[in-house]
Amino acid sequence: MTDRSSKNRGSVNLVGLTRSDYKGMPTTLCQGCGHNSISSQLIAACYELDLDPSSIIKFSGIGCSSKSPAYFLGRSFGFNGLHGRMPSLATGAMFGDHKQIGIGVSGDGDTASIGMGQFKHIMRRNLPFVYIVENNGVYGLTKGQFSATAESGLTLKGHGTNPYMPVDIAWEAAVGNATLVARSFAGDPKQVRELLKAALSHKGTAVLDIISPCVTFNNTDDSMHSYAWGREHEVALHELSYVPPRDDILVEYEEGQVIDVTMHDGSSIVLKKLERDYDPTNRSRAISLLEEANRKNWLITGLIYIDTRQPSLFDFYDLPESPLNRLTVDQMRPVPESMDKVNAMMFG
Repeated sequence: MTDRSSKNRGSVNLVGLTRSDYKGMPTTLCQGCGHNSISSQLIAACYELDLDPSSIIKFSGIGCSSKSPAYFLGRSFGFNGLHGRMPSLATGAMFGDHKQIGIGVSGDGDTASIGMGQFKHIMRRNLPFVYIVENNGVYGLTKGQFSATAESGLTLKGHGTNPYMPVDIAWEAAVGNATLVARSFAGDPKQVRELLKAALSHKGTAVLDIISPCVTFNNTDDSMHSYAWGREHEVALHELSYVPPRDDILVEYEEGQVIDVTMHDGSSIVLKKLERDYDPTNRSRAISLLEEANRKNWLITGLIYIDTRQPSLFDFYDLPESPLNRLTVDQMRPVPESMDKVNAMMFG
């Protein structure tokens, strides 16, 4: 298929920006942190998609992961909110300007502990939003306590052994009716980048559970959130490529080996099947697969579920073409006739 990477397009993309224009501040996270790899792939994905950074708004809560938006898309709008409250913040802000592309970066604590309720509600409303969970199984910002996604039986220095069952972010997303569910591993940058491109083009809530090792507190070889464990146990569902709407889809695989999912904007996700015959549009199969993976200690990665038919939150409201936060006072003020009708209804 057509290769639109920077090496074939020169140093400037179609909106006249270089890759450096998509960077943020220098990272203050630990060297080798998986979060830094994810930030790098966000930079690459937005650059290769020719997105204008000013058309993107970033959100986060509290934690190491929630510092990440400072390290990419420095020209974009952004808001760092309260612990676990990023979804409601994003919902309100994106109603203010529904033309923006929303990206939220959260962590396993920010989402699966204090933020679980808000996580569930943003999915059922299907806000057009890329929800990234940088999942490392620990509270790295407060010295490595177990998070809600830490596996049962994990032993960490100074914190004993975790007795509780973990929360599976991807499973919760599928059960919660997210319209795009994917999982990846920070040690697989190409897959992360292609999934990000698909999520950025999805008209609905796209949840990306990205296993992102904490090199300081949770990177022992037997930890399910470590680089070593991830590389040994990763089971990719397919080879995945994202095709922008203006590119031709040229597939060389034999018939029956490829699934082509068309997005709302005319772009496509091309999935080459590997050993497993898997259809990511079957929600019940997605949930069963995740349960099977948990039983067998597989790190299933790839596009787990997608539904391009469900209406988004904005489809339920008669929003004007102009963003609400750009309307003038005259445009927002009701005409006298409307006020007369309201007064008549209220006061007879």
